[in-house]
Amino acid sequence: MPNGNEAFLTLEEIERVASDLRRRITVQPRVGLILGSGLGPLAEAVAEATRIQASEVEGWPTSTVEGHAGVLVFGRLEGQPVFVVQGRVHYYEGYSMPRVGLPVRVMQRLGVETLIVTNAAGGVNPEFVPGDVMLITDHVNLMGMAGHSPLRGPNLDAFGPRFPDMSQAYDRELLRLVRQVAREEGITLREGVYICLGGPNFESPADLRFLRAIGVDAVGMSTVPEVIVARHGGMRVLGLSGISNKANLDGDTVTTHEEVLEAGKVIVPKLSALIKGVLRRL
Repeated sequence: MPNGNEAFLTLEEIERVASDLRRRITVQPRVGLILGSGLGPLAEAVAEATRIQASEVEGWPTSTVEGHAGVLVFGRLEGQPVFVVQGRVHYYEGYSMPRVGLPVRVMQRLGVETLIVTNAAGGVNPEFVPGDVMLITDHVNLMGMAGHSPLRGPNLDAFGPRFPDMSQAYDRELLRLVRQVAREEGITLREGVYICLGGPNFESPADLRFLRAIGVDAVGMSTVPEVIVARHGGMRVLGLSGISNKANLDGDTVTTHEEVLEAGKVIVPKLSALIKGVLRRL
């Protein structure tokens, strides 16, 4: 079960986990990938792979959610040395926000420069349909506004400043590369604003109408804390949402985790093509 300890992460704790992984791997990862619900199959494409069960790494938060395998994969994808987290953890599982950010902190200690985050999200924009892929151009940090920040506690000066800037959370050059790959691959690419809510319940129709009113295009329960930690540490970030269900703004339909996982089967080939295309161009 998750450790709900609210103690803040220390540099020593992060370095212990990073040192444990350094002893087990043979590549120096340059790109990190965190895969969302049902999107784990992308990790199977990693060549020269070293696969480590997250539960075997002391201090690593392990997922309790179906569709999140809890495997750390090191190897090469399109020639790039990568560190793939096949299954993330979430605040709603009982982890503190700083611990949700631990995987990204460890990536930073291992020298990862670029983070690609994916998630399964509900389409709040009425034009979005299940199976679409949305390029995240910005996010609303609603949980952070309420004080639930992965940066809460003493600042880790070795990573970044006390007050990191979020005006360009998603790297503009990486955004350009994804658009280019989508055109070349013939993939319809949506773009928009993502919001992370606490979960684990899906949203009510009134919740969704509120989110639409403030300019949100897709909603989920992850990603934003990881992006904030990544940017605090100076990483470039690319975010992609797989639209797994259409938002229930009128209350006439029921959303289930099963449909989220099922939609992943349609989304994975598109996400794989986009991510591989970006990696080839880095």
